[in-house]
Amino acid sequence: MSKLVGGIEAGGTKFICAVGSGPDDIRAEIRIPTTQPEETLGKVIAFFKEQQEKYREQLRSIGIACFGPIDLNPHSSTYGFITSTPKPGWKNTNVVGTIRKALNLPIAFEHDVVGAAIGEAAWGAAKGLSDFIYITIGTGIGGGILVNGKPIHGLVHPEVGHMRLPHDLKKDPFLGNCPYHGDCFEGLASGPALEKRWGMPGYQIPDDHPAWSLEAEYIALAVSNLILTTSPQKIILGGGVMQRSHLFPVIRQKVLGILNGYVQARALLDDIEHYIVPPGLGNRAGILGSLAMAQQIV
Repeated sequence: MSKLVGGIEAGGTKFICAVGSGPDDIRAEIRIPTTQPEETLGKVIAFFKEQQEKYREQLRSIGIACFGPIDLNPHSSTYGFITSTPKPGWKNTNVVGTIRKALNLPIAFEHDVVGAAIGEAAWGAAKGLSDFIYITIGTGIGGGILVNGKPIHGLVHPEVGHMRLPHDLKKDPFLGNCPYHGDCFEGLASGPALEKRWGMPGYQIPDDHPAWSLEAEYIALAVSNLILTTSPQKIILGGGVMQRSHLFPVIRQKVLGILNGYVQARALLDDIEHYIVPPGLGNRAGILGSLAMAQQIV
């Protein structure tokens, strides 16, 4: 039987906290609005203290899948901190240290998109795979890249959403929405970029609107870059924008066109419907991934 652990999906809008051992065994769950760090983390700690009292020594560890940027270097003096976030009040917040001190439990800490990827590896669309990518396309764009079953950290952690893409200004004169890079992937294809370019939020844009062909093109360009640089066994596309499921077949065909037969892999050429896919866990990938992270350290 899997061990009982805690999980935290720490987002810029809300924190989801849960105790359980997997998708079919969630003992308790709560959603906490993301306000100021002291208030939000205080409510998180109160929830887990209540669970510790209820389950005693059974609660073994906690996984935190956190919005960023974050410090993932265990040798750094600011390990476990949210660092240069634009989220008001959260810059230089010691997430791991605060929770560990209060609860005295081992803590696994990862970027939120990596947490979702780990969830997909444990119970979702990437089960049984060692090398794959999870990309979330919504308010922002981020990616979790797993190689040999482990997330890439390196210098800091990959920022898939800020790769530069070919941008034909005659075809698309929109200059982009990223405050750092203008027309990077996130600046061209995130939810806010869609709304700013077309004057309405994505959920109001009809399926036959030209917005979606352009959106699929930018996503396909990014996916093709990642296929050529990291050679994943599968690419999972999640987030609010990808809830428009009509995008998937368009993205797949555009990827094949961009690669132009260069990558001779059967998964791409003969079975792309099972290569570029939605998350198997839907919008539960983040919180379930945080539980999977916690189980990895006990």
